[in-house]
Amino acid sequence: MTFLEVYFVTFGTILLMMAGAWLIATLIHDVSIVDIIWGLGFVLATLCHLWLAPEGWLPRKLFVTGLYGVWGIRLAAYLAWRKAVQSPGEDYRYARIRAQIGPSFRWKSLFLVFGLQGLLIGVLSVVSLAAHYSPQPAHFTLFDGIGLVLWVIGFGFEAVGDMQLAQFKANPANKGKVMRSGLWSLTRHPNYFGDAVMWWGYFMVAVSVPFGFLTVYAPLIMNFLLLRISGVAMLERDLTNKRPDYAAYIREVPAFVPRLRRR
Repeated sequence: MTFLEVYFVTFGTILLMMAGAWLIATLIHDVSIVDIIWGLGFVLATLCHLWLAPEGWLPRKLFVTGLYGVWGIRLAAYLAWRKAVQSPGEDYRYARIRAQIGPSFRWKSLFLVFGLQGLLIGVLSVVSLAAHYSPQPAHFTLFDGIGLVLWVIGFGFEAVGDMQLAQFKANPANKGKVMRSGLWSLTRHPNYFGDAVMWWGYFMVAVSVPFGFLTVYAPLIMNFLLLRISGVAMLERDLTNKRPDYAAYIREVPAFVPRLRRR
């Protein structure tokens, strides 16, 4: 199959997955399950690339599939657990949009929520496809190594940050308080920072193959989304309104890039 053929077959598979998720969300009246599906969408995409692009160098294909698989499954499992244990029901962000749009949100969410995220997965997963598709170089490069280092750093920030926050919220004495210990003392959003770093790791692996550098748009888009749209900016507005002591936290801890504390 050509590069474009693999891309469009994968894209179609992702859209079918999102349509199925929308049907489930409609039945349970909760579109926030799309957050759980997000990571799994990239796992599905990279598995399609692994299967549909057999000409690529197999060790790199397995390497890339492993990186996406570990990240996507870990994220989905954590969000599913958080939803079931700590935040049952529809996420307040989606509930707010549902209230603004009204009864037609049931149908509009197919395009505004599931369709949009499916489109993003299709566009961003080209990084995975680039690394899977090319048979050259048939060896690991320095860029693969840099990509792995960035991925490990990013995964650590995201996974450890999520774990620390979950433990903090599990303590009833912390209700209404701001998490300011562990990685959360270095950056206000260690999970978003980790996600951004991982995307640069995926990109560096893609740089190992011919024309892989053209996928630089993917980490740039993800960094923009995390900083300005659905990540830091949205959460900061809500937390500033809900928790008075969050303003002091903003003054003392950087929003994104970690800063080591002085002794």
